[in-house]
Amino acid sequence: MSDALSHDSGDTPTIETGRLQLRAWRDGDRPHFARLNADPEVMRHFPAALTALESDEMVERIIASWARGFGLWAVERLDNHEFIGYVGFSQPRFEAQFTPCVEIGWRLAPASWGQGFATEGARAAVDWGRQNMDFPRNEVVSFTTLGNVASRRVMEKLGMTHSPMDDFDHPLLPDWQYRRHVLYRLAL
Repeated sequence: MSDALSHDSGDTPTIETGRLQLRAWRDGDRPHFARLNADPEVMRHFPAALTALESDEMVERIIASWARGFGLWAVERLDNHEFIGYVGFSQPRFEAQFTPCVEIGWRLAPASWGQGFATEGARAAVDWGRQNMDFPRNEVVSFTTLGNVASRRVMEKLGMTHSPMDDFDHPLLPDWQYRRHVLYRLAL
């Protein structure tokens, strides 16, 4: 039996970097992704960890998003073929001063932190996006909670800039204590 999902994997381009493969999602990624989404440390800057069902539903949304021509890639290490998370593009489902927009984002397993994988994968995604996407206002954005220093460092390594004037309260999280978010921009 194939590890491929029930969609045309031709919808998702494959990108290789020096250490990573950004690729279509596979059924075998699901349990690894569910563990990642259930990890309190991984989900520290989100309102809650995800159940296995919520994680699988997220995978389905990610796969479906590729119908518009872009989305989140599953990330695999080339040296050991281990699934370590995702990197890629999404469109926020809320209205704010910077929407409509395309967001670059990532979520990686803790064993992969601090090794430059998020920056490497995001840089490859942005390079692909420059060639294959039309970005609103010719920019890509990224946002996170004020305290997510690690993700903010990745944004800065990508050459993204932050202005405190762009900081916002996440409209889908009005009652969450960490609703205040920073916005980074990268002109393309």
